[in-house]
Amino acid sequence: MVPSLNGLQPHLLAADEVGRKLQTDLVAGLTGPEAARRLTETGPNELPSAAAVSPWTILLHQFKNVLVAILLVAIVLSSILGHTVEAVAIAVITLFSVVLSFIQEYRADRALEALRRMAAPMATVVRDGEEMEAPGRELVAGDVILLTAGDLVPADARIVEAVNLRADEASLTGESIPVTKASETLADKHIAVGDRRNMVFCSTVATYGRGRAVVVATGARTEVGTIGSLLRTVVAARTPLERQMDRVGRWLLWAALAIVLVVIGLGVLRGRPVLDMLLFGIALAVAVVPEALPAVVTISLAIGAKLMAKRNALVRRLATVETLGSTTVICSDKTGTLTSGEMTVREVFVVGAPIEISGVGYDPQGAFLRGGSTTAPDEALVAFLKAGTLCSDAELLKLADSGRWRIKGDPTEAALIVAAHKAGIHKAALETECPRIGEIPFSSERKRMTTVHASARCAVSYSKGAPEVILESCARGRTADGEPALTPGHRESIRCAARAMAERGLRVLAVAERNGASVANAEQEMTFLGLAGMSDPPRPEAKLAIEACHRAGIRPIMITGDHPATALAIAGELGILSRDRVVTGAEIEAMNDDVLDAEVESIDVYARVSPAHKLRLVAALQAHGHVVAMTGDGVNDAPALKKADIGVAMGVTGTDVAKDAAAMILTDDNFASIVGAVEEGRAIVDNIRKYLMYLLSSNIGEIGLIAVSMVAGLPLPLTAVQILYVNLATDGLPALALAIDPHEPDLMRRRPRMPGSSILSRAVAIVMLTGGLWSTIANMSVFVWALRSGRSLAHAITMTFVSLVLIEFFKAYAFRAERHSMFRRPFANKWLNLAVVWELILLVMIVYIPFLQKPFGTFALGPVDWGVVLVAAVTILPVIETSKWMVRMGWFGAVE
Repeated sequence: MVPSLNGLQPHLLAADEVGRKLQTDLVAGLTGPEAARRLTETGPNELPSAAAVSPWTILLHQFKNVLVAILLVAIVLSSILGHTVEAVAIAVITLFSVVLSFIQEYRADRALEALRRMAAPMATVVRDGEEMEAPGRELVAGDVILLTAGDLVPADARIVEAVNLRADEASLTGESIPVTKASETLADKHIAVGDRRNMVFCSTVATYGRGRAVVVATGARTEVGTIGSLLRTVVAARTPLERQMDRVGRWLLWAALAIVLVVIGLGVLRGRPVLDMLLFGIALAVAVVPEALPAVVTISLAIGAKLMAKRNALVRRLATVETLGSTTVICSDKTGTLTSGEMTVREVFVVGAPIEISGVGYDPQGAFLRGGSTTAPDEALVAFLKAGTLCSDAELLKLADSGRWRIKGDPTEAALIVAAHKAGIHKAALETECPRIGEIPFSSERKRMTTVHASARCAVSYSKGAPEVILESCARGRTADGEPALTPGHRESIRCAARAMAERGLRVLAVAERNGASVANAEQEMTFLGLAGMSDPPRPEAKLAIEACHRAGIRPIMITGDHPATALAIAGELGILSRDRVVTGAEIEAMNDDVLDAEVESIDVYARVSPAHKLRLVAALQAHGHVVAMTGDGVNDAPALKKADIGVAMGVTGTDVAKDAAAMILTDDNFASIVGAVEEGRAIVDNIRKYLMYLLSSNIGEIGLIAVSMVAGLPLPLTAVQILYVNLATDGLPALALAIDPHEPDLMRRRPRMPGSSILSRAVAIVMLTGGLWSTIANMSVFVWALRSGRSLAHAITMTFVSLVLIEFFKAYAFRAERHSMFRRPFANKWLNLAVVWELILLVMIVYIPFLQKPFGTFALGPVDWGVVLVAAVTILPVIETSKWMVRMGWFGAVE
């Protein structure tokens, strides 16, 4: 039996007690045989892999669509009726739609597999009193591990000893600043993971110092493993488009059944054979279904995905392209999403005055501004920057392959080095000029670090740390007049400046120096040089993106694992905050679902939240009917990314877990790219509505034409092949062209479409029905006139067929705008122009080429015939334009 803590929380226990309960020696570690025994019993230190989704399962999933199911029924019925050509054509178009969706979705979720890959490949472990390298997967509870800067933590562990140890936990908790670790026991039972300073967690990184810890959890029992368990329980929501298409499919199914019953009933009442009417009713029901619709939907989404990729947004699942257009809430992680994820010195206080520093992140591009105006670094500022650079162990590196700037070491120290680089002060040159000859390292007790350097004149010590600690050791201060003694007034002004920076969410460090120093007196009688205020700053483009969200009626919410004060400051700077309130994870924990449901609509910023809290928040917003987009880059974001209507992961800084759990990945980690993707999504929703209007209106016209002729006792005005040709070819290409119609000018000034509302509003449906009914009237008039004029049935059918096709071309232009007049920019869609020209060429070929006349049942038309059908077709334009004018006047309610 492997010893365990029996459910006790290790951060609440003393390190010695943890060692006793796990039956391990905190100095010598486990013995080799004991570690092997425990490994056999508990299994390797890796996360359970997700059950692989087979390609066949993905393929079968594509058929869980009402429209596709209807088309499959249509194939069977067409075959039974002997319409082999129709059956084959419908089968081809259905297969094309299914295969295209399958290819896009083939990369199924691999979030748990990505979690496994995050396990440390090797770890430094103490066994039998000896340090050794061992594969991370072989660690067990009770193992004693050693950590140094740069190590990936291999398992959850209770710290036994920490020497200036800091860990970057951003990927797990969202904390943007490396966390200082210590071995002291904590007392708060409800303390958040991010505040458990005596613990280190699997998948985080040691950035500074060194430490010794005892492993308390491995594999699925780690905090990362808990997230893996959450991922297994999360079921991704169906997209609004999938729900809408199913609704349209059900509507078509009931319409088809109603038509069958009505036609059979009327035919029987007129004395026609029941079997004949049954077969005819089924054939007419098949004609109800717009066979091209699933393919057009799939292709338009694929085109939208390609357009989004050009705007740095990669879509993993086609249906989610449309979801962005319906998004009402964007829940955004802070670190690395709204912010750069890179500590930056934003302000310094030297010689009694503040100086702002522009630029974001580790790219050393920026300027120094005093009072809003650019200023050259003066002697006092240069001295401050040199001191901060020399009293640091971090390095700034430029990657040769990408040209991107990266750091090695502590991000806080790196921020000082980057600030100095902006002033032309390079660390390598400084260290050559003033080599380090001694140091007093940072510790959490001392809250400062001091280094001693040789210079041409004398040895100089530099110290940086907490302002109150540094100020206490200073006797003088650097001013414009020299280095006078620090008076109580000077000290208070420095404290006020430090408090002001902290209140703005900045992390504040003080810097001081001493000439003629040695290690013994390095921190005595120092000269105060200034303060540095740093933070993980907002991306410059993020504020503009937030403003665009507000204009578009989209509500941005910040959900972060970072400190509440930091979250409040960044949210205020970005314009997210509508009221000065930040709700913490502990407060969410105290809320039951009813209270959270009542509060969630009024809270803009959440801090110190766990993955489980993020899941609850997304679910609560969805319960209010919101379409929720969730952005993030860390392991802690993955469950919420999967739960959201559309999860958006960062492609550059994002973890594999976040990317695999998300539906969309931003290749530039730019929050503003989400707004671009929303615009594309909205355009796709608009265009889906346009071609739905077009296709359904066309089918209404066809069904009306056939139904009226049958009720009137007339011959059928169209052949089966002609109906299929119109449904697949004539309707198909213009519909595809409408799928890439240019954006409407007011696209990003509208509010999002109401969640749950039909993709075809009442007003739009009336315009669509008007077009369909008038098409029936116009085509029926042509058919009746042709028959009464003495023309043959084949001649009359051909005129009706041509009239129907021409009317649908005019409809395609009319439906390019659901509210505005088509005459505002009638030929703006070049693809529609090309589609119509091509279809006209095909139409002429079908009418006049002999070997096409027989299968299509056509007859060569004369000039008078063309004049009649053209006049009949043109009448559709004033009818649809009048109905759109009535919509604009509000006769039928608002258009979505």
